[in-house]
Amino acid sequence: MSDTGTTAALAVEKVSVDLGGRRVLHSVDLRAHRGELVGLIGPNGAGKTTLLRTILGLLKPAAGAVTVEGRPAKPGRVPVGYIPQRLDFAWEFPISVANVVMTGLTGRLGLARRPGAAQWEAVADALDRVRMTELADRPVGQLSGGQRQRVLVARALALQPAVLLLDEPFTGLDMPTQELLSGLFADLAHEGRALLMTTHDILSALDGSDRIALLNRTIVASGTPAELAGDPSLWARTFGIGPGSALLRMVQAAA
Repeated sequence: MSDTGTTAALAVEKVSVDLGGRRVLHSVDLRAHRGELVGLIGPNGAGKTTLLRTILGLLKPAAGAVTVEGRPAKPGRVPVGYIPQRLDFAWEFPISVANVVMTGLTGRLGLARRPGAAQWEAVADALDRVRMTELADRPVGQLSGGQRQRVLVARALALQPAVLLLDEPFTGLDMPTQELLSGLFADLAHEGRALLMTTHDILSALDGSDRIALLNRTIVASGTPAELAGDPSLWARTFGIGPGSALLRMVQAAA
């Protein structure tokens, strides 16, 4: 159960991260290749969001390295799209849907440059991918939860990234929106992007991911959903649970 092999779009190599004088990630090895969706699963406090922030270049590793398409991860300088949890965005800010999506290109444009036709075309294409074209001029404060999530996806897609990081993208969404986004993420992988998704929805991850990585401060195991679902001991180690856990029964039922 390994994710080594051909050159990866995203490579996390022996990465350790310290926060507040405490080591929160230890010697993490993880890869995501173009054309695959990797589900990143672990308990609360396992370091999933910290790992995403490190990949984005927002946190500096105490050891190890992160590369995207062979280049060191640095904010605004690598082709990475990031879809945060909805609560991490200021939805009360008076701005339209299209302008929120345009903010995804700010790092590439720089603060002094105004967007041109090419940038607005990228925004339009991204909104079309998430079926939000007709709401382009609507204030984001008037959107439903599912619409807001689709706006954040469009903002990431406007960069036309090689790698997409998804932080709990399905939390609090109704089933039609979950299905729409699941289909979109599968399409993006089939188009040759690499996707890394944190999620607490284990069944959905087992069903929709090409590969699963179990994280608890380090990578406990990585493999196909079938490989990991067939070994409940890996889940017990990751989540610190006993053999009678309902989580293990759920995973075994999915095997």
